[in-house]
Amino acid sequence: MRLHVIGASGYGAGELLRYLHAHPTIRIGELESGSSVGEVVGTIFPDLRRLPIGTRTFAARGTVLATLAACENTNDDVVVLAGSHELARDIAPQILALGARVLDLSDAFRLDATQHGAVYGMPERYRKRIAEARLIANPGCFPTTTLLALIPLADSAAQIQSIVLDIKSGISGAGRTPKVGSMLTELEGEVRAYGLNGHRHIPEIAQELQALGIEAPFVFTPQVVPIARGMLGSIYVQFTTPPSHERIAAAYSTCYADSPGIRLLPPDTPPSLRAVARSNDAELSWTLYGATLRVLCGIDNLGKGAAGQAVQSLNLLARVPEETNLHDR
Repeated sequence: MRLHVIGASGYGAGELLRYLHAHPTIRIGELESGSSVGEVVGTIFPDLRRLPIGTRTFAARGTVLATLAACENTNDDVVVLAGSHELARDIAPQILALGARVLDLSDAFRLDATQHGAVYGMPERYRKRIAEARLIANPGCFPTTTLLALIPLADSAAQIQSIVLDIKSGISGAGRTPKVGSMLTELEGEVRAYGLNGHRHIPEIAQELQALGIEAPFVFTPQVVPIARGMLGSIYVQFTTPPSHERIAAAYSTCYADSPGIRLLPPDTPPSLRAVARSNDAELSWTLYGATLRVLCGIDNLGKGAAGQAVQSLNLLARVPEETNLHDR
């Protein structure tokens, strides 16, 4: 499978290249960037300098489409869109018309994905559909943390009364485009809550919870903390009647029995962001207080929350084990 990247100089794309540079069945094609044309990959991403991919240069806009148009057979080509949602909505139909597949890292196709012929790219929910997809909408990092914590509770959806989502994210979640509010000098010493009047990920979270059958109302408080990467969710689920410890334990162990990279920690054991850093892993633990369940979920927002999850889906497309090249690198 040949993989091209549009928007290849962003944080998510750099993480993707780190995972894929030595992949056994996926080879890297064009690396297109509107902001870094002609720049050497290792200049933009110093941690890739020691690798062969670090000597590549970024191509100009339009290169990927031209490359696909010149190919007689594009069935084995996949294009990762790592730019804005406006770019994705414009260019994805053109790529699909040329016969290649698309994996979009933006939020362009996450809502009402099936209306666009897209599959929501969360393997823990949609493995079989992802493997056959032409267009994959990679989930956001906040929804990923939320859903990993709540998917095992789908069978208890009718007993869920309310949900509180308290999720803290590293600064890299804001992307690479400079913003004053995302500067370390602005955030050092702060834990900043934002999006309190409506965060952009709320509709995505609501959509996927409803797909699980969870109709309970939820309150979402996203916060940014002064670390480069990492995400910790504290999810509180209020049940109408207290579930048993055995029922909760069985729900999580059964749900994730065949999910590589998801570690279920003993109750009351907090996830470690250092343990999941630069990986596609997730750590989960839970504690039951009568009718209230607290679930803690830790991921790397650039790993499991973005590029790592994308590679997981690409592996499903390539018909290789989904954990291929996703161990700590």
